[in-house]
Amino acid sequence: MEREKVIVEEAILTPKEAARKAPPLEGVPTGVEGLDQLFYRIEWEGGTPKRKPLGGIPLGAVVNLTGMPDTGKSLMAEQFTVTQAARGEAVCFITVETPAAFVVQGLSQRAPALGYHFSELEDRIVLLDAASYHRLREDLPTLLDTLAHVYRTYKVRFTVFDSVTGLYEAREMMARSVVRALYTFCKKWHQTALFVSQKRSAHEELSAEAAGGYAVGHIVDCTMVLSKELLLSPRAAATYKMPPGSILRLFRIDGCRLCGHDTAVRLLEITELGLVKIGGPLWKHLA
Repeated sequence: MEREKVIVEEAILTPKEAARKAPPLEGVPTGVEGLDQLFYRIEWEGGTPKRKPLGGIPLGAVVNLTGMPDTGKSLMAEQFTVTQAARGEAVCFITVETPAAFVVQGLSQRAPALGYHFSELEDRIVLLDAASYHRLREDLPTLLDTLAHVYRTYKVRFTVFDSVTGLYEAREMMARSVVRALYTFCKKWHQTALFVSQKRSAHEELSAEAAGGYAVGHIVDCTMVLSKELLLSPRAAATYKMPPGSILRLFRIDGCRLCGHDTAVRLLEITELGLVKIGGPLWKHLA
């Protein structure tokens, strides 16, 4: 039997038609020192293409933060959340790992470290407690319906998932379908979003692979990889010009589809105030 021919004409677009559906290419400040200038766009200047700093992650991007435990992922997510609220924006923080009451404690500490009074911005932060309500973790349609209600009610434009891994824990074969649904949903609602994802011990520290394989990295617009290494031997410590027993923390951007980005492996620091800070390229540190 001959197959009926189906043409999806609405899927055929010219660049101008497609561009009308996208936000302008501009940066969203992250609140992470040393990160915002690592993204750029190309503009013509005097007949020559030039790099122009974007000033943050691209507006409308869905960005994956991945790494082993204690590499600074949740700190970055909290800094991003506090920064958007301080800018006057409504932001939704979906907490999948830690009950909301404890997430608030972290956010309240990140605010003064960034120079803000938490009481002046907390009304612009909406917490969705998937850690305490298992149906939100285990029934994706319910999670998305609830999230749509949050978006409509609070006029949210910025979303943080900490973490997406918790939504397919122990069923990693579903990672791609879960992440694809979340990605499509965030695009539909014009969200700039951070997806925190967890690595397993077998994954190479600075690769974009995480729990569920490359499912997250293949679908999202951009991936940032955070890693750490404990320098126990004098030789390893001397290589990085650090005392034995130090923790070497590294950061890199593993691709961004929406704009240009820095490609170097960079030093990462967690400051005494509990903030993540991106430093210079590793090669300069070793020179």
